[in-house]
Amino acid sequence: MSANDTVRLAVGSIVIGTAVLLLKAIAAHVTGSVALFSDALESVVNIATAVTALIAIRLGAKPADANHPFGHSKAEYFSAVFEGVLIILAAVAILREAYFGLIDPQPMDAPATGLAINALATVLNAGWASVLIRHGRRRRSPALVADGKHLLTDVLTSVGVLVGLVLANVTGLPVLDPLLAAFVAVNILWTGWRIMKESVGGLMDEAAPADVVDRVRDIISDSGEGAIEAHDVRTRHAGHTTFVEFHLVVPGDMSVFTAHEICDRIENALQQEVKGTVVTIHVEPENKAKHSGIVVI
Repeated sequence: MSANDTVRLAVGSIVIGTAVLLLKAIAAHVTGSVALFSDALESVVNIATAVTALIAIRLGAKPADANHPFGHSKAEYFSAVFEGVLIILAAVAILREAYFGLIDPQPMDAPATGLAINALATVLNAGWASVLIRHGRRRRSPALVADGKHLLTDVLTSVGVLVGLVLANVTGLPVLDPLLAAFVAVNILWTGWRIMKESVGGLMDEAAPADVVDRVRDIISDSGEGAIEAHDVRTRHAGHTTFVEFHLVVPGDMSVFTAHEICDRIENALQQEVKGTVVTIHVEPENKAKHSGIVVI
């Protein structure tokens, strides 16, 4: 999947988000429901975060330059953190509306029409959320994955709201409407916290996932024939880029040319097996061996 495909997905999120917002706003207006209003308010956040994700993806795709020698990949994490902040602000606004709804609960107008419109918006959101998460993971784009997870949470809460409002209409208990709105607020607060936590991990140079680290170590062992060992293997990830650094111990009488060939072989294997890898290898003579790293096969 190319960078242009990722940008198109981000633009698609803006278009889909706008369509969903219009549908949910109509549903909220038709019914006067606080819960449906909260659902529509969350869609405003969806559009704002989609715009932010688009900016971050375009910036993150820029090549390294003199001021940013390691590239711009971390820009996507700022987008995901900002998205978490917006989600929290939306939750606070929803809680405010829920409070006033609890003080003076009102029955819904035209419930069948409003719920049908909202259900259509929910189906549209569900389809797009699956697209974003699938392609975001393939592209290793935290901005797209965060956007998709947020939409998926929106879908789950929308389903809960629809079921609850049907019950409120059947039982004649309008107080269920603001209570559902409060439920939506608490749920998206949790989502915002998770998104921000994952993004902060990337900003703090968190290590690559355990399965990726294990694969890196296996590749070094399998591809380093001629070396003695590799130690102090470190990884970090920034957007779709994984940085790998380690020390490679070689025989003391080995030529620079031969040592460089081993490094090239390891680097090529890593880049083929772990897409988006940037490798840094420090070559050391055998007296620097720690006998505690990766034994080369």
